[in-house]
Amino acid sequence: MNLFFEASTRTKTSFELAGKYLGADVINFQSRGSSVEKGETLYDTALNIEAMAVDLLVVRHPASGVPEQLSRYLNIPVVNAGDGFHEHPTQGLLDLMTVWEAKQRLDRLHVVIVGDILHSRVARSDLWGFQTMGAEVTLVAPPIWMPDWIGSSDIHFTANLAEVLASADVIQVLRIQKERRSMHGMPSEQEYRTRWGITREVAEQLRPDALILHPGPQNRGVEIDSEVMARTATRVLDQVENGVAVRMAVLEQLLGGHDG
Repeated sequence: MNLFFEASTRTKTSFELAGKYLGADVINFQSRGSSVEKGETLYDTALNIEAMAVDLLVVRHPASGVPEQLSRYLNIPVVNAGDGFHEHPTQGLLDLMTVWEAKQRLDRLHVVIVGDILHSRVARSDLWGFQTMGAEVTLVAPPIWMPDWIGSSDIHFTANLAEVLASADVIQVLRIQKERRSMHGMPSEQEYRTRWGITREVAEQLRPDALILHPGPQNRGVEIDSEVMARTATRVLDQVENGVAVRMAVLEQLLGGHDG
């Protein structure tokens, strides 16, 4: 069952397709119209779903830590499909797969992640994943979107996108979260595009073999331009395609269909 408490297109659909391609019956839970609206807790919702002999839960929730908390109380696998500002593990895996397909390696690559680092669960999963596989990661963001913990770590970070373009093997472009526009000090869309957006001029400063990624959805003309989206170096649709394969592998592994 897909238990989603946030909007989703790519993640929810690819988990549904992954299950169906593996021969599973997939149910998509919608909090709207459910007993959640009557005051039922998430804990009770999950317990009741488990009692119906569901084999696995895929959970997306706006609160950080919810999938991990549910896994403590349930006797079935719980897959994190994105929790608050915390993690998005399968997105991290599909990003690794996309770069591996193109580069045939992950170690010694320079991966630049640019955008709203502070609120991005994709940034956290990508940072951990690429560093684990031996890549160098640089985070680029307006100062207001740079987490405090970065300053006390050995992670490379900068507010100047131009200084890392020439050395980048991969650029992961994060979505500008317009729902946070009320944040004091947040740059305007025009300022962001000018200083941190991936425009045609910025893309032309990249190495010829550099990859451009985006987890979606894209705000075209803000964090990335339509002209850049159309370039062969932009592997957004490869990411989407790989998302189905990665999520099939995760479900198969957790449901006992693989010996590894």
